[in-house]
Amino acid sequence: MPAPRFTDQLNVQIGNELAAHNQYLACAVYYDALTMPQMAAFFYAQALEEREHAMMMVRYLLDTDAAVRIPAVPAPESAFADVVAPVELALEQERTVTRQVNELVRIAREEDDYASEQFLQWFVREQVEEVATMSDLLAVVTRSCDDLNDIEAYVEREQGGPDPDPTAPPAAGA
Repeated sequence: MPAPRFTDQLNVQIGNELAAHNQYLACAVYYDALTMPQMAAFFYAQALEEREHAMMMVRYLLDTDAAVRIPAVPAPESAFADVVAPVELALEQERTVTRQVNELVRIAREEDDYASEQFLQWFVREQVEEVATMSDLLAVVTRSCDDLNDIEAYVEREQGGPDPDPTAPPAAGA
């Protein structure tokens, strides 16, 4: 069984991942309303990915006989000043999640919880990819904010659907 301190914080992180899901959903709806189908699809997919991360954490807790507590999450931001703002928010969110995952690793190490530390290694790798993706997207959206078609073309060309990762932890309900 994972260390209680770790499971407490992993339950918090489940809420963080579900809040990220809701935030990406709000971003997707914003772009959908602007008739930017590529950006909308990108953020709808990101929302599902964040939910999947939460469910991976749920599955880990269930598999290790630890208590699962699904916390309440705050409402997402849904009004944006321009097409750049949601991506800026998304990048900051990914940086925050990176810090949160690193904190979970630190707790697992301090508690000599080797299985939990090993479980988190996939998330550490995933966060490197997520920050890089949002950083690149922010550069493109900032540069092309006056030409929405350029943004759409970039997303269609560069941000195709993710290939399933066979090393990903299993998700509850999958």
